[in-house]
Amino acid sequence: MTTPPPTAFTAARTTARLDSLIDGVREAVGRGLPPDPTAQLVGERLAPHLGADDLLTPEQCASDPERYRQHLLHAEHDGSFSLVALVWLPGQGTPVHDHVSWCTTGVHQGEEYERRYRLVPADGPHTAARLVATADVVSRQGEFCGFAPPGDIHRVRNAGPGTAISLHAYGADIFRLGTSVRRVYDLPADR
Repeated sequence: MTTPPPTAFTAARTTARLDSLIDGVREAVGRGLPPDPTAQLVGERLAPHLGADDLLTPEQCASDPERYRQHLLHAEHDGSFSLVALVWLPGQGTPVHDHVSWCTTGVHQGEEYERRYRLVPADGPHTAARLVATADVVSRQGEFCGFAPPGDIHRVRNAGPGTAISLHAYGADIFRLGTSVRRVYDLPADR
């Protein structure tokens, strides 16, 4: 397992709809609930905005031909949450990883394919830890999911024919940290 390097983010510009979404996330996070219910509440605030033409600026929908692109939309001043748009061209994806905090993901455009894993520790000196796939999930425009560590090991990719855009809310200051990823897993894994 390795820790990833920080990721560069683009500058944020807001729209009226994005400002409304940020206010909704702020209200949900401000309730001070445990991570799992917070992730669910944030998803409920996110869902009505997914797919709306006036949510993101054209710059926030820009892709990168080399890898998926992250656009930091908002980092709350107290570090309690961040909102990021990820833009995925066909075939782009993440390595197997987990997160530093709770996370809520909603698909704004296209589809995301996710494989979830659980870590099986080594059970003796002659065996190695490994990852076992527990679920394959396809999320379409308007759908969201939320999760919190532990149990948040997964990889995500765009297996569709067009660009996919998803919004991710994290319970951490992603601008300061540079990434939402706690670690990348370099272990044998079910493909």
